[in-house]
Amino acid sequence: MKYLEEFRDPELAQSILNRIQKTVTRPWTIMEVCGGQTHSIVRNGIDQLLPEQVELIHGPGCPVCVTGLETIDRAIHIAGQSNVMFTSFGDMLRVPGSESDLFRTRSSGADVRIVYSPLDAVQLARENPDRQVVFFAVGFETTAPNAAMAVWKAKQEGLHNFSLLVSHVLVPPAIEALVSDEDNRIQAFLLAGHVCAVAGFQEYEALAERYEVPMVVTGFEPVDILEGILEAGILIESGAAAVTNRYARVVRREGNPRARQLLAEVFEVCDRQWRGIGVIPQSGYRLRPEFRSYDAEQLFAVDTLTARESSLCISGQILQGKKKPPECPAFGRECTPQKPLGATMVSSEGACTAYYAGHRYRSIARS
Repeated sequence: MKYLEEFRDPELAQSILNRIQKTVTRPWTIMEVCGGQTHSIVRNGIDQLLPEQVELIHGPGCPVCVTGLETIDRAIHIAGQSNVMFTSFGDMLRVPGSESDLFRTRSSGADVRIVYSPLDAVQLARENPDRQVVFFAVGFETTAPNAAMAVWKAKQEGLHNFSLLVSHVLVPPAIEALVSDEDNRIQAFLLAGHVCAVAGFQEYEALAERYEVPMVVTGFEPVDILEGILEAGILIESGAAAVTNRYARVVRREGNPRARQLLAEVFEVCDRQWRGIGVIPQSGYRLRPEFRSYDAEQLFAVDTLTARESSLCISGQILQGKKKPPECPAFGRECTPQKPLGATMVSSEGACTAYYAGHRYRSIARS
């Protein structure tokens, strides 16, 4: 707790805010990529303490939020099969598909179980050889090594009743899609520390140089985020398109070599559909051919299922930083955590959830 408290020190936070105030000479528009950072910003009121020239916008860094709608529908279809034990992290159960979600599917009698690790699903496959055990593999580079290890162990042990429904996504292609958009107004990025702990930040260096946009590897506590904002602002003011690391206690430039090696052995890069955004080229993982027999999409022949988003939900624009949750006409009305229209109101890392939990919805004028 000692080290955690240091990064929540109000006096230290105030001193960084003072430095930001002295540094800013023109508007800064900074995107925090990670949903965990968004929640920390809103929960601690960081965005409300910053000088008015500094605007934080929220990016697509919530893995639950960006999981494609058709992937949710595929998960629901697979979970409904009589011989299937469908396993998932808990935050996926209430993410709405086209007509239902995994929670209601479980309530209807499907065997849907919450696990804390993909290896828990492998253990269930060992214990239930007469059942097909499927793990819903979602997340960024942070969680992908765990899924890779699970399918690697299943193959090593000859378990043929285990499979992955893969929806892993990669951050650098998403950032490139944002900065190459003709309407882009992002001047700097706060990169997610936990993603960089696995993948490193070498790949971001080329992006920063190509698009002339600085990036700062940042943690999740208030002082971490404020230090990241200050560093990003210094780079904006100086015109330096660099990648700097303000989370050195966790992150190295090369990331975790062993995790990266495992990912390269099990997965290959592919195009991926991002919910509310569309297809981003080379932005996801799929199983390599030698592991393809563990691919639930092919095993259950659901790879052709398609879906259409709610016309009321603007989560795609929120995930791209083009709008904020209170700008959605359904926010706090038709869309609440109890009756969500989109994943950004479901996930614990979703921007809409953060704003709702922080009572930011109260500022909306009521008719």
